[in-house]
Amino acid sequence: MEGQAPSRGLVEKPLPATATPTLSSVGAVFILLKSALGAGLLSFPWAFHKAGGVVPAFLVELISLVFLVSGLVILGYAASVSGQATYQSVVRGLCGPAVGKLCEACFLVNLFMISVAFLRVIGDQLEKLCDSLLPGSPLALRPWYADQRFTLPLLCALLVLPLSAPREIAFQKHTSILGTLAACYLALVVTVKYYLRTPGLVREPRPSLSPSSWTSAFSVFPTICFGFQCHEAAVSVYCSTRPRSLSRWALVSALSLLACCLVYSLTGAYGFLTFGTEVSADVLMSYPGDDVVIVVARVLFAVSVVTVYPIVLFLGRSVMQDFWRRSCRGAWGPRELADPSGPWVRMPLTVLWVTVTLATALFVPDLSEIVSITGGLSSFFIFIFPGLCLICAMGIEPVGPRAKCCLEAWGVLSVLVGTFIFGQSTVAALLELL
Repeated sequence: MEGQAPSRGLVEKPLPATATPTLSSVGAVFILLKSALGAGLLSFPWAFHKAGGVVPAFLVELISLVFLVSGLVILGYAASVSGQATYQSVVRGLCGPAVGKLCEACFLVNLFMISVAFLRVIGDQLEKLCDSLLPGSPLALRPWYADQRFTLPLLCALLVLPLSAPREIAFQKHTSILGTLAACYLALVVTVKYYLRTPGLVREPRPSLSPSSWTSAFSVFPTICFGFQCHEAAVSVYCSTRPRSLSRWALVSALSLLACCLVYSLTGAYGFLTFGTEVSADVLMSYPGDDVVIVVARVLFAVSVVTVYPIVLFLGRSVMQDFWRRSCRGAWGPRELADPSGPWVRMPLTVLWVTVTLATALFVPDLSEIVSITGGLSSFFIFIFPGLCLICAMGIEPVGPRAKCCLEAWGVLSVLVGTFIFGQSTVAALLELL
């Protein structure tokens, strides 16, 4: 930057040399879109019910969308400023080691809970599929091979584990396209089912379209955070794209979240209008199990969640690999064990992650509890950490005084909004437990 006049806006920096740019902009859109179109899609009709109706939930979603897009853009800029290729490394490089350690801890816990939620959803869909394939079979007499304690571990061994083994996240662009189409099919089914007025579905002629209080409208923030959380993957995706520029990244971020917002809004609105206050936290569980269209939706959505699980695992594994790299620095040992991205370290970490999340998912009773906890933690990665990175970046970047003041104010606002969402969701979760 020597010899140049101070910039009046965000300055693009040399990008991390540690990441190999192999991902196109279209591939980046699909990975971000698929990272967001996960298990949260099933909970959006339930969130619309909690908000008090379609209008207040949609307004909260639009307000959130502004912070969601800006958070992705800030993270791309922070990656270029810090020269780091992972989310936690960016936070540590800009905000200091103390905040970096907090980020790593929150990152691991949040990604772990997301992985558990994904496996919980897959298990529920497998259970419903077995019920549809074995009609009339009582729950107590269900064959052992139809129990999700058998089907879910089998699926993890045959599909989830092989998809999670690759070293680079760019590999996920192929499966992400399939997963995105599966999520779009679910939104289409929910919409069409509403207009067809399928007999047997629980319907309320006039569902409430106004929140009982502002608290009920704000209570959907954790579900929105849980649904739109692709920010954990933002830095890794940004550092894998080619060509890399902040303007192109801003376009990728906006297109991804706008498409995601359309799918979520259709599913949430028409799922709520179909079932009203009787909607389940997993909207597919509200539909009859013998409907062929719903059975296809269950299969495709299970495929969708299976394809997004490896992305979450990749991010959680990167945290453990960073810790392994710092721990082995300067230590004696085989060269294969010194490289955490090599198969001798990467594969055991992958197997460990899948095994622990699978064991936890088999004992979690309700998806709504996971959504509330994970949605609160997601506010750190969508609002708080990007806001802190922006504030810290303004202290070292040559930005004009007016732009610097506006950007710092936006960073402070993001931190405050994220703190409010985390506090509100934590209190709500504690009240539900009590």
